[in-house]
Amino acid sequence: MITMSVEGRLGARLVPCCVWLCLGLLCVLSTLPCSWSQDPLNVGGPVDIGDSVDADQGAFQPQSALSDMEFSSIASYRGPGNNDSRGNKDLPILLWWSAGLFPHFPGDTERIDCHTSSCLVTRNRKVQLYRRTSSIIFYGTDFRAYEAPLPRPSHQTWALFHEESPMNNYVLSHSPGIRLFNYTATFRRGSDYPLTLQWLPSLGYLLQPVAVSLEQKNHWRREGLAPIMYMQSHCDVPSDRDRYVQKLMKYMEVDSYGKCLNSKPLPQYLEDTSTATGEDVGFMSFTARYKFHLALENGLCQDYMTEKLWRPLHQGCVPVYRGSSSVADWMPNDLSVILIDDFPSPQDLAKFLKALDENDEEYAKYLQFKNPSHVTNVGLMEALESREWGVNDMSKPNYLNGFECYVCDQENTRLAAERAYRKAPDKSPPPQPKMANNSHMGCPLPSPGFGDRQDLHINDSWVQMWPQDYWQSLDQAEGLESLIRHNESDPALLWHHIQELAMRRARGQV
Repeated sequence: MITMSVEGRLGARLVPCCVWLCLGLLCVLSTLPCSWSQDPLNVGGPVDIGDSVDADQGAFQPQSALSDMEFSSIASYRGPGNNDSRGNKDLPILLWWSAGLFPHFPGDTERIDCHTSSCLVTRNRKVQLYRRTSSIIFYGTDFRAYEAPLPRPSHQTWALFHEESPMNNYVLSHSPGIRLFNYTATFRRGSDYPLTLQWLPSLGYLLQPVAVSLEQKNHWRREGLAPIMYMQSHCDVPSDRDRYVQKLMKYMEVDSYGKCLNSKPLPQYLEDTSTATGEDVGFMSFTARYKFHLALENGLCQDYMTEKLWRPLHQGCVPVYRGSSSVADWMPNDLSVILIDDFPSPQDLAKFLKALDENDEEYAKYLQFKNPSHVTNVGLMEALESREWGVNDMSKPNYLNGFECYVCDQENTRLAAERAYRKAPDKSPPPQPKMANNSHMGCPLPSPGFGDRQDLHINDSWVQMWPQDYWQSLDQAEGLESLIRHNESDPALLWHHIQELAMRRARGQV
């Protein structure tokens, strides 16, 4: 495999790649099997292009809002607009490729009756190439170019569910990767089924009274607590947050728990919650004593916001935040969070925080949103009110079931349009191809937590890991796109296609 430096690769891609992508997109629309063709959808067995993949692989589930979501076994709900009277043998099939995320139990196949139509859903990979299998749903963290289900039949769409960090799969942040999918549910508001507020259960969660009063917080300050805490055990991440926090520690006192930049041990009774993945009463009481929480996401991307942001707001602490560039769009008012990127340097941030720590009146303004009359963000309230899925709300579907129903209804609409077009092409237009784009994911190249990349040593561990991972993911996205375009059936050929693309690029043919 031909490789080049990050600097060289970035420079080489600026113009030629843009031209190739524009031309390539037209090519994808006309030749890639992900575009919706007019091939008939026959009920029956597999398409005769090879044996279907049989092996199941469990989903890798890192820290995620899913881990805290409650699921219950409920009867199938038929939407008010669903008059689908077909039997199961006539329904389209949706295949959950990540079997461990299959949102039904105890079996591996289920009929779902959604808002306007019905489908069969399954995690049994034996149906991968069946003509009735109209869509495959992937969990983004599990999606690997070298394990993709190939060949991709021309009648089949792909759907992406990815609520987790961009660091889990940068293939999805590149145009050739995300446009392989026809439907998306991601943290980006531009996705088909947005999960942006997945970590925020309700407005009431934000409006809960402060857990520790300002008077008590000042008492803990006098007892020796720093004004701000940092708690992380996942250290080497794309956002490079530890580098920034380390600089901040030079200018102000920071109590740092966990494995990253540790300066204080957790009490023994909290050691098993050191990664802050739960809301244990003892843990919440311990962290609520601090005036400020350093809340830095592990990956930077528009609309990617986790419990690191929402939990301090819930507790009545002030988050000092770096993560989503659009975070202000989702805050309860204009004075509830302190944005690290609003300050020229860690020294300037430290000066501001120390002044706020000493001024109770100014500090209290950051907690005024606890009074409902001070919640001024209409967009936030409307988003929470209108979302059809709930977080630990059994009156609403969880977002896994919600997304599969979205895909089901979309697929039935598409298939009906295809049938109408085949029956009367002069009266019915063909269904228009639907393809995701960078507004559905599109996270930027990781940058250092502090300073410029060119100033970091070439052997710096962050330099060695994340910029390279980002660009290698582009290689894999382009390679998989090439595999599909050439109707390959062996994903192991990915590396050959990557090498071919690199050689063509070096010869100026791409």
